[in-house]
Amino acid sequence: MTLLLSKIDVQKVLDMKTTMEIVEKAFAELYQGSAVMPQRTPIKVPEHTGVALFMPAFIKNMGAIGAKIVTVYKDNPKNYNMPTVMGTIIVLDPKTGEPIGIMDGGYITAMRTGAVSGVATKYMAHDSAKIASVIGSGIQAKTQVWATCTARKFEKYVVFSVDSPDKIDVFCKEMEGKHKIPFVRAKTCEEAVRQADVLTLATSAKDPIIDGDWLKPGCHINGIGSHAVDYRELDEKTVCKSRIICDYTEACMAEAGDFLIPMKEGRWSKDMIKGDLGAVITGKVKGREKKDEITLFKSVGLAIQDLSTAYAVFGRAQEMKVGTTFTF
Repeated sequence: MTLLLSKIDVQKVLDMKTTMEIVEKAFAELYQGSAVMPQRTPIKVPEHTGVALFMPAFIKNMGAIGAKIVTVYKDNPKNYNMPTVMGTIIVLDPKTGEPIGIMDGGYITAMRTGAVSGVATKYMAHDSAKIASVIGSGIQAKTQVWATCTARKFEKYVVFSVDSPDKIDVFCKEMEGKHKIPFVRAKTCEEAVRQADVLTLATSAKDPIIDGDWLKPGCHINGIGSHAVDYRELDEKTVCKSRIICDYTEACMAEAGDFLIPMKEGRWSKDMIKGDLGAVITGKVKGREKKDEITLFKSVGLAIQDLSTAYAVFGRAQEMKVGTTFTF
C-alpha cells in the first residue's frame, strides 16, 4: 500500500520546530558520511522560463530513501495563477524499494528551506541579535520568518519586497499575528539591510539586490533565493567580507552564482568557504568566531532536507491517520 498526501495533509502534520530538528539531524548525517546524495540534475525549459530539478537521497540512519522532483517556473503566478515552485516527493521502503509514500513537495520545500536557515541562524547569529530583516514577501519569506523566529527571539522584523505596498502590508499583518512582534515595511532595500542583525534574502533576483557596505557589524545573512550559476542576490563585497558556511560546498560550487560569478571574474575564491553546516552542527567548525564579524550561510537546497522531512511526514501521517492509501 502507498500513502498519498496532499498539501493540506502535509500541513496538518508538519510544524517548523519539528522540521528544524529533522534537517539538523540530516545535515549531521551528511557531514558524518552516513548519507548518499548525488548531485541534483536540472533540466531547463527556457521557452517557459522554467527548470525541473531531480533530487535523490538516502539517509541511512533515518532509513529515508527516495527522490523529489521540483519545478521552478518564474512566470507561473503571472501567466497561470500558479505557484512559482511546485514539487512531488516519493518515499521508498529501504528494505524492499516499495513506494510507500507520494506527497506534495511544495510545502515541504518551503518548510525545509526555511528550517535550514533557522538552524543556521541558531548556530551563526550573535546572541544579542534583536532586529531581523527579510527581503521578499512570498511563501518562502513566510517560512524563513517562521524559522528564524523559532531560532531566536527578535524585537522587530523589517520587510522589503518588490511587491506592492498593499501586498507587503498584508504579509506584515499576517506575520505579526503569527509571531507576536512588530513587522515593519521598509521603503527601500537599503533601509531593511542596514537595520538587520539577521538578514534573510528570499527572492528570485537575477542580479545583486544588496550592497555589502550596508551591512551592520555582526550581521548574519541567510542567502537562499538564488540557486543557479547565472543568478545572485549577493554582491561580491558581501561574499568577500563574510565568514561563509555552505549547506554543502560541492553543491554551492556547482550552482551558486553568488560565488561562481565573482570567482569567474577573479575576485573570489573557494578557499573563502569555512565549511559546511553539518560541520558546524557537529562542532567541527565554528559558525561565528567574533561578535562583530559578518557571517553568511549560503544554501542552494539539498535532497537530504526533502527526504528527511518527507520521511518524518510519512510517519506522522500514519500515526494521525492522515492521507489516502492506494495500490498501483
